[in-house]
Amino acid sequence: MTTLFSDAHDLRLKHHRLIAVRLVADEVETQETPTHRHERGQLVMPIKGVITNRIKQALWMVPPQTAVWIPSQIWHSNQLFAGSEVYMVFVDAKCIDLPDEVCILSISPLVSELIIHLAKRGIQYHIDNASENLVDVLLDELPKMPTEQFDFPTPDEPRIKKIADALLANPADRKTVSQWASNVAMSERSLSRLVVKHTGLTFGKWRAQLHIVMSLQQLTCGKSVQEVSESLGYESVSAFITFFKKVLGKSPGQYMRNK
Repeated sequence: MTTLFSDAHDLRLKHHRLIAVRLVADEVETQETPTHRHERGQLVMPIKGVITNRIKQALWMVPPQTAVWIPSQIWHSNQLFAGSEVYMVFVDAKCIDLPDEVCILSISPLVSELIIHLAKRGIQYHIDNASENLVDVLLDELPKMPTEQFDFPTPDEPRIKKIADALLANPADRKTVSQWASNVAMSERSLSRLVVKHTGLTFGKWRAQLHIVMSLQQLTCGKSVQEVSESLGYESVSAFITFFKKVLGKSPGQYMRNK
């Protein structure tokens, strides 16, 4: 896989408002970068395969036709699954009106093609009128992209972290809030309040968010709806489809076809 660089140490970037680069992961092994940060904002857009990011005490899932926006100076790591093809855009935050917080953007075909085209020009592309015009269009279009919420909060609070790690290891675990509370020596009410305090979600919505993240990851990797349903502990495929549609507004099949 192409080595990721830190634009904080790459002086070539100072001549450009925006740089796009292409990365292709090894066909056999999943690869992860060490935790790092950039002077510039970074957009991570997979075209093929799966990428997840650990950012600010949360696991972010980035399926194809979306991109994660990581503002300047935010510590993060990128995990590229085997065979993934990913484009990364580094942009001066002063040049673009994107949020100061991490978010997932739904990427239009136009924005995707602009990024791919600029990446093909190479990191040292000549600043000519044609390239600058494309950069202008991209900087204008990106803030218009709708946002999605494909993250699973994993706070450092020890008791919640213990539960989060257990759910990540076994997302099919169906313990109730009361059972989890017993596991971490708390009352059900205290645990419920603690989860809301540190994640901003009720326990049920927090676990549902994990299931969305995991289901998108597995579906993108080519697993069937039945396989995903079983891995997440649903009693039936129809129960999983109902859950998925309630959260994302489409059945798994419809959602993936649109991707």
